[in-house]
Amino acid sequence: MHLDLIDRIRNKEEAALRELMDEYGDLLLRTACLLVRDRQTAEEAVQDAFVQAYTKIDQLREREKLKSWLLTITVNRCRMRQRSWSWRNIFPGGGADELPEAGRNAAAGADEILLKDWEAGSLTQAVRGLDYLYRESIVLYYFHELTTREIAEQLNANESTIKSRLSRGRSLLKNILEKEERR
Repeated sequence: MHLDLIDRIRNKEEAALRELMDEYGDLLLRTACLLVRDRQTAEEAVQDAFVQAYTKIDQLREREKLKSWLLTITVNRCRMRQRSWSWRNIFPGGGADELPEAGRNAAAGADEILLKDWEAGSLTQAVRGLDYLYRESIVLYYFHELTTREIAEQLNANESTIKSRLSRGRSLLKNILEKEERR
């Protein structure tokens, strides 16, 4: 299916773009919400990512890595938004209170229950409290189950850097959660 969809996007079929958005939109939006902590900014980042994917589909070298490629574009768009002047000055503390709910393509059963607990639980709030570099690595590693090597490739960083960010992020999360338990 993905191969046909990619070919259709290369032929600039708008219906194919809509299918791509239907299939990956919820996943990318949840990721962006976790990263930028603001629903509207996350939606804008995901829209930008889909536009970029549509216009630059020829840069997708390995068709079977479509999901990973879309994640990379989304993460980069979130980074760009974080760096912008308006983000730093108008939205210094973030402010998304809710993650988008899992859409019709979400996994059923235990995975769905775990995802709902993640979305509703204190862990989500703790992850949102991390600095962006740690949040980014934690989300890609635990939420998307990417390896440290895959994360390093996506973020154009050394694998040891990613391992350090994950270690530091876990430590910070532990501290945040312990503080919450004491309250």
